[in-house]
Amino acid sequence: MRETAGRIFKIAEDNRPVPGCTISKLVSDEHDFGITYFSMGAGTRISAESYAYPKLIYMEEGNVETIGAGAESLHSPVLAAGELLVTPVNIPIGLRTGKEAVYTEITLKEDAKMNEILKSGSVFKLKELLPYQEGKIVNMDLIDEDHLTLALMSFDQGTGLSEHAAPGEALIWALDGEGVIGYEGKEYTLHAGDNFKFDKNGRHYVKAVNSRFKMALLLTM
Repeated sequence: MRETAGRIFKIAEDNRPVPGCTISKLVSDEHDFGITYFSMGAGTRISAESYAYPKLIYMEEGNVETIGAGAESLHSPVLAAGELLVTPVNIPIGLRTGKEAVYTEITLKEDAKMNEILKSGSVFKLKELLPYQEGKIVNMDLIDEDHLTLALMSFDQGTGLSEHAAPGEALIWALDGEGVIGYEGKEYTLHAGDNFKFDKNGRHYVKAVNSRFKMALLLTM
């Protein structure tokens, strides 16, 4: 995964749009899964194309309008920051924006094991897919593959995960509240909109100290 571990960053800030241009940055392409950042300058578009596999589009900043035959099947024609789109399979869909926009695209296998909540053509506010529960940590796996996991987690204030290591690289999106991540002996405080990366076997923990905390975790192995 082409990100530096052990630092707080923002995908949107690290991938600023260029006027009049669309830019893509491949982050990972192992085991038939792809992770790519896209930056769209104001007034630009990504042409409508169809694919034999689903894609997840997560808006980091700005908003985009969907175009193409696939747009007619979507529950919402516009994607705003913090929303996730599950693209329809074999139906052309594209994107255009009047202002600057940045998003992350995750390409999946045709038979990827997705949570049934991720229906084709659906748009979700990612942080609203799972609740907080008093004194508990809540987990929801959205993608559950041998080499790729996408999970959501909510931490009530005062809860946390003890130090452990994962068998792959992990990319974190802080979705709500404030969380503390310990990584390789240092602590980092994440707020909604922040990103963080763990290297394979990097020892880490997660705590909700001053407030509740929600995050998304993308693990590649």
